[in-house]
Amino acid sequence: MATSQDKGTTSIALVHEALYSARQRGIDVARALENADIDPQLLDAPRARVSASSFARLWVELADLLDDEFFGIDSHPMRRGSFKLMCHALIACDTLGQALQRMLSFLRLVLDDIHGALQIKEDQACIILKDDGSLRRLFAYGTWFILVHGLACWLVNQRIPLRALSFRVQKPADESDYRMRFCEDIHYDAPMTQVSFDKKFLDMKIAQTPASLSAFLKESPACLLVKYRNDDSISAQIRRRLRGLSPDKWPERDELAIVLRMSNSTLQRRLQAEGTHYQNLKDDLRRDMAIDLLSRGDLTVTEVAAETGFQETSAFHRAFKKWTGVNPGAYRRNHCDE
Repeated sequence: MATSQDKGTTSIALVHEALYSARQRGIDVARALENADIDPQLLDAPRARVSASSFARLWVELADLLDDEFFGIDSHPMRRGSFKLMCHALIACDTLGQALQRMLSFLRLVLDDIHGALQIKEDQACIILKDDGSLRRLFAYGTWFILVHGLACWLVNQRIPLRALSFRVQKPADESDYRMRFCEDIHYDAPMTQVSFDKKFLDMKIAQTPASLSAFLKESPACLLVKYRNDDSISAQIRRRLRGLSPDKWPERDELAIVLRMSNSTLQRRLQAEGTHYQNLKDDLRRDMAIDLLSRGDLTVTEVAAETGFQETSAFHRAFKKWTGVNPGAYRRNHCDE
């Protein structure tokens, strides 16, 4: 049984969002998709998902293609090297509060359309993202928060739990990517776009050094997509527990409830509050495991089927097509299948 870290997957809808600006400019993105190991046929499958590593590579490819580390979203490009320069400006700060103020100032200098402001309200800190009244795409707000929150987490060397997040835009058809990355308490069509967290984190000392910065920059900013995901939800807790077991050892929900020290009905209610239930969660994890294994290319489809708990390869093909809308081979176009 493979025991790789559960990094999850990214919806094809977010891949389309990432490609949007380049396409609007008539730029050929075929090479970027190829280098990210994303088969173009996945773009026509609404249920398809890509591995976290593929989406991270796509960020890098598009940053090189557009000379913009912000996907070409803003009217002023975040030129290649901007993120590195910002990190060097932050590493000398004493506390996260000081670093956040410097970070927000830097991003306001670099970007024209949106900018953030830090406010303190009793025991919580809020970062309000201002857009001067012009509604932007959800992807623009989400990517900005990934940069700010991810970098803040890295500076103090731990995930900063988010209390709540609100967006001025409408709720997307699938919000799972945002819930997985940020928090469960997300509101849409809100009066303002903002995120809140405990203000105690502002007093934390910067834990990074110039030496650790050098290693961090080799994987940034793309690594921020998955490195500091929301791991506090009951769904994330269950995924971590199941990921350490072979699928044929996964417990039934009532057995899992006992392990989690709660009643079966409480577990069901908490999963429903997060928009899922146990069977869906298991299917999603099998799907993500399969995508990860297929994307690596060192196992045949038959071996991937066995690793994800299928005794027959044909059953795996049917399930995978149901989950993603495409056959397993779409994730292995650069590899020999059998």
